[in-house]
Amino acid sequence: MELRSHTVRVSIPAGVIEGQLIRLAGQGEPAAGGGSAGDLYLEVHIEPHRLFQLDNRDVTLTFAVAPWEAALGATVSVPTLGGTVEMHIPPGSQSGQRLRLRGRGLPGQPPGDQYVQLKVVLPPANTPQAKALYEEMRSKLNFDPRRA
Repeated sequence: MELRSHTVRVSIPAGVIEGQLIRLAGQGEPAAGGGSAGDLYLEVHIEPHRLFQLDNRDVTLTFAVAPWEAALGATVSVPTLGGTVEMHIPPGSQSGQRLRLRGRGLPGQPPGDQYVQLKVVLPPANTPQAKALYEEMRSKLNFDPRRA
């Protein structure tokens, strides 16, 4: 059997997932004895994205927030696969907490969700004013993160 090489144009349907097979009818090798061509199957592999991690149809985004946004709550602009959306961060949120944007993952039946994992990022204490604010919090909040 002699292998032949040829190029085919393939439309990847929306919502395909890692490892899924796409069937190209009649694009395979001809059957023995001159029969009609068989089918060609392509296995889908999805490249990693710089922002989103994929888990079947769900996507996760690690999202930086300021301490006051997590503590007091905020409405922030969050990137999704379909564009930016406004998301509410509830007061008292913690670093590592996951918030869900229903239906914002990969399309399909049912569509996936997008999870936004919060990452609280502290401002640096690199000015006298910033150091003074941290000193004030230390003296007034009576907070021990290892006791929580």
